[in-house]
Amino acid sequence: MATTTDILAEITGMLVEILGDEFLLAEEVTMSTSFNEDLALESIEFVALAELLHERYGSEVDLMGFLAEKDMDAILAMSVGELVTHIGRITHASLARTSSAAATAPAPTARATSAPASTALTAPAAAASAPTAG
Repeated sequence: MATTTDILAEITGMLVEILGDEFLLAEEVTMSTSFNEDLALESIEFVALAELLHERYGSEVDLMGFLAEKDMDAILAMSVGELVTHIGRITHASLARTSSAAATAPAPTARATSAPASTALTAPAAAASAPTAG
């Protein structure tokens, strides 16, 4: 399971891809870094981030849906840490669902492998046609 540090590093890598190395070299991305105040992310850059998050984490990590739940002040004040926490919660819940589904799935049944299928089919017929002593 991805840790907070792992997720922060992945988001930082995505931000470097979107904003460029030279911008982020001057600004270390931490949990308290704000998207608006510190990074000055524009809406098109949020869309690019949403696409990268989708590629990395799948459709469950829906940045635009996450932002839609916030009012404008909350979006403007949002920190990288809020997104990291959201991703951690979503991926943890997804992992828990996957684990519980695997635990409740029926175990595969083992097939008998003592004799090839062709032998198993012909053995009774051969025994029936064998001459009997008598």
